[in-house]
Amino acid sequence: MVSTELIRTTVGIIGNIISFGLFASPIPTFIKICKDKSVGEFKADPYVATVVNCMLWTFYGMPFVHPDSLLVITINGTGFVMESIYVSIFFIYSPWPKRKKIIIAILAELVFMAVVIFCTLHFYSDTKHRSMIVGSICIIFNIIMYAAPLTVMHSVIKTKSVKYMPFFLSLANFCNGIIWLIYSLLKFDINILIPNALGSVSGLVQLILYATYYKTTVWEDEPKSSEIELESART
Repeated sequence: MVSTELIRTTVGIIGNIISFGLFASPIPTFIKICKDKSVGEFKADPYVATVVNCMLWTFYGMPFVHPDSLLVITINGTGFVMESIYVSIFFIYSPWPKRKKIIIAILAELVFMAVVIFCTLHFYSDTKHRSMIVGSICIIFNIIMYAAPLTVMHSVIKTKSVKYMPFFLSLANFCNGIIWLIYSLLKFDINILIPNALGSVSGLVQLILYATYYKTTVWEDEPKSSEIELESART
């Protein structure tokens, strides 16, 4: 009989693959930025936010915080590197006012992480309490990051158009949430379960909206004032 641990590892590997695809999804955006040598109207906010999110989940997965979470470390460590590259490119091709905001945000994130790491390791000696504290912070950050998809979904309902809510990205978000939800249930982990349950619901709602407003969408290219970016929270 196949062990639960083997199934969990397999599910985690699948989750890593899907999450990697989500982390890689902005690559065309940054190719465009490099070609244009300008960030245009793109915003660094989602990428800067994802950097700290990945740092938190990587710390959460450490053996001295939450044992047996190697696959959480691998994908979020990878995500941290990729998002850091995105932020670096954004910084290079941004005017000084935007660069200043990025510097302040990154410094604030580093100070925040230093405080979280120090307090967790200094005041708590067992993994149970460390997991609870760091996991709770991760959940809060994930919930905050769902503001971006909510903004896009509101826009879809308002305009009755799914033109700027890519189907495959929405599908990937849904699958990512489901896979990590299963992962969290195989060896119960409430801190991974909660954000991915929310992510699954968010992805499902996006797919329902896509099916609802697909026929009313005008697909011809038209000038737009800003780029709508669908950035999801990933475990």
